[in-house]
Amino acid sequence: VQLVESGGGLVQPGGSLRLSCAASGFIFSNYAMRWYRQAPGKERELVATVSSTGDSTQYTESVKGRFTISRDNAKNTVTLQMNSLKPEDAAVYYCNYRWNWIDYWGQGTQVTVSS
Repeated sequence: VQLVESGGGLVQPGGSLRLSCAASGFIFSNYAMRWYRQAPGKERELVATVSSTGDSTQYTESVKGRFTISRDNAKNTVTLQMNSLKPEDAAVYYCNYRWNWIDYWGQGTQVTVSS
């Protein structure tokens, strides 16, 4: 299993970023995918989940209306569109796949929100 995130960077408050995760090593279209984030000194937090088909999504309350998770099962990718970014959104963002209660993680991509 390999998960490779990209798209992080430095953005001003109110700006946007689009994170991508390229997945391989498993049947991508069979599984829900998740984005987590972890800020310094804080626990890793579930940000968004997308169902295996992409028809169903869930978000943590703090990002509802600003973030959108989606997937392309033909390309084995999951994306997180982040709009109206706030300083409190700054964190390392991780793509996640879970199989038989085992979590697989990418290396993470840093998102910095600062003026």
